[in-house]
Amino acid sequence: MDSKVILKAESLDGYLTEKDLSYLKEMDILYERVMKSFQAIAQGGFSNTIAQEEKKVIELFNEMGHIMQTICTEVPAMQVYSFITTEESHAEASRVIAKLRDIRTGHQEFLYYTQRAYEMLFRLAYSGYHSDNKNYLVVKTPVTAPVQNYSVHKIPDIDHKIENTVMCVMLRGALLPSMIMSKEIEEYSSHGYVTPFALFKIKRDDLKKESNMEYILDLKNSFFNLEDLHGKDLIFADPMNATGGSLVTVIKYLQDQGVKPKSIKFFNVIAALKGSLRVVRTLENCTTYTLWMDPVLNSSAYIMPGLGDAGDRLNGRDNDENPRNIIQLLADYGSNVSGLYRSQLREIEQTVLGNR
Repeated sequence: MDSKVILKAESLDGYLTEKDLSYLKEMDILYERVMKSFQAIAQGGFSNTIAQEEKKVIELFNEMGHIMQTICTEVPAMQVYSFITTEESHAEASRVIAKLRDIRTGHQEFLYYTQRAYEMLFRLAYSGYHSDNKNYLVVKTPVTAPVQNYSVHKIPDIDHKIENTVMCVMLRGALLPSMIMSKEIEEYSSHGYVTPFALFKIKRDDLKKESNMEYILDLKNSFFNLEDLHGKDLIFADPMNATGGSLVTVIKYLQDQGVKPKSIKFFNVIAALKGSLRVVRTLENCTTYTLWMDPVLNSSAYIMPGLGDAGDRLNGRDNDENPRNIIQLLADYGSNVSGLYRSQLREIEQTVLGNR
């Protein structure tokens, strides 16, 4: 068996509808106008000129936002937090995304806001709807006078939604977000269910352009058991969904091996419109959950306006000639992160060591 699986970009575009392509073209035209204003702002000049260009940018982003919201209404498998929550929740998402985008946001802050983002996405997918079924948490507090005190807290009963799940990690940028999602599941489970993990080493060929992009699944450095994935609810948590190619490559490979997932959930902090459309058009029983949707990709398949390389901002930059392996990456998270996600780290280590 070949140790690498390759998917080409043109294999994805064939699933898009004529209406999808029309929307994407409209976005490209609008964003070209945005970039002209970006250039004028970056060049500086008179304050009133800059103010006029900033007004144009705001108007164009509002127009693109309304179009994307319309598309998501037409394609309900694309769930975007900022489109379907209340105005108050939308403001929270906007603030979190603004901090993640900001070039001045350092590593520790980036970790903090990424965790915030995934907590919000978890609520969107699993606990954001009213349910008469509740679980009760009885918690022992530090107060002991005049007797030991306890508190009672009510949370949604979502065991039936979460206890058939497997956390599928597309290394390396998705590692910490996947641990965050698994931790949320553990916290909401009535008996502390810890998701199994499946680890997929996949990357795209950044020497290619968006139009001829290739996605490479490295089976030799992936860790998973096919029988553990069949009939399961597969969760993928990747901060960025630019093209959708990495997810589709993994799922198509699994399907070729006879794996039939019960469902697929794809959680992104930011997703490009094109990437989300490709995913839901290509994969059955797949729902994308996105905190914020961006309108376009550039010719190198990077999201615009985006937030840079999420993997580097979460994990630090690797040396291309000697990248860290999964165990080294876990060790580099440090004691604070390791302590918080102890159960998840144990599952990942067992997955890696048990598959050697």
